[in-house]
Amino acid sequence: MSDPLHTQLCEKLGIEYPVVAFTHCKDVAVAVINAGGFAVLGEAMHTPDQIAADISWIRERIDGKPFGIDLVLPASVPEEKTVEELMAMIPQEQRDYEQMIKEKYNVPDPKEAPDLHTWGGLDQKRALNQLEVIFDEKVPVFASGLGSPAFILDRAHQLGIQVWGLVGKPRQAKKQIDAGVDAVIAQGFDAAGHTGNIGTFSIVPQVVDIARGTGVPVLAGGGVTTGRHLMAALALGADAVWTGSLWLASRESDVNLQLKERLIEAETEDAIWSNCISGYTMRTTRSPWHNEWSKPDAPPVLKPPLQMMLSSDYIQGSLDYQRKDLMTEAAGQGIHYVTEMKPARQILSDLVEEALDVLDGFCGEDED
Repeated sequence: MSDPLHTQLCEKLGIEYPVVAFTHCKDVAVAVINAGGFAVLGEAMHTPDQIAADISWIRERIDGKPFGIDLVLPASVPEEKTVEELMAMIPQEQRDYEQMIKEKYNVPDPKEAPDLHTWGGLDQKRALNQLEVIFDEKVPVFASGLGSPAFILDRAHQLGIQVWGLVGKPRQAKKQIDAGVDAVIAQGFDAAGHTGNIGTFSIVPQVVDIARGTGVPVLAGGGVTTGRHLMAALALGADAVWTGSLWLASRESDVNLQLKERLIEAETEDAIWSNCISGYTMRTTRSPWHNEWSKPDAPPVLKPPLQMMLSSDYIQGSLDYQRKDLMTEAAGQGIHYVTEMKPARQILSDLVEEALDVLDGFCGEDED
């Protein structure tokens, strides 16, 4: 029997295991790549100079192996606005509600400008400036975490860059495959961060059907934190899994220690789907901010990117002052299985070992 874990995507990337780690930590990315998986580093919160520095840092440590960078390409935000101009666009009603939350829970002001102030989702100019670094550095894989990457395909392919699209609806997958993306991440409702409302087990096989015969690999994302999830994804026709929450509490992760502990303690029902953080529907761990914005007397949630600007002080203040009771983080419904701080290499090894055990359970001969 051929290796059941050696898929089309493994062949395409020259990797050992069909596991893609999406992470905001370059140490995690390097650890997963060197352990036989693939990693995509989320860089939407960084300036172009920081992105270039991170790419150089990774390349120095992976001996020529491929890697990916994820950015957001929002079409519904202003073309160009300063942070000050965006802040001035926030209505007084929402400002007053933010202030009420801060006073009620004694939320400290951040020590410095929040990281979210450099987010590529704030305006199109920021996103395009970040994207230029991907072209300049000829990154092996570019993944669009938000928005269609169709408009960059020709230029990226001329530079030898693979382009992956992340979708939450089958029709989005068809559009991107028809446009010429190199892989599609079918992300289900279970997933962390910005995600749609179709469940993982529903969207993955539909996207696989759409991609059939095109040669475009499909990655399954949303709630994937165990080897059982990996084998289920392959059974649905996916070529790999897209994992994120799995790595948040890893030893290498630079996530705040108090936040790691909160994530380890979290259960499935703590990962809630709401638009109160960014204005887009997004799965994050429950916090006082979520509780207050879910009340019937709360003002309307602002459209992107203004809600992200509004929530940024709360988020940064909770991290700067180690307020575990206030913290929130993007986390999927598979967070139940993130139960300890382990090295990323061990996390990947455990995932693969469990997947093979599942396969043996189905295919193995009965013992005498």
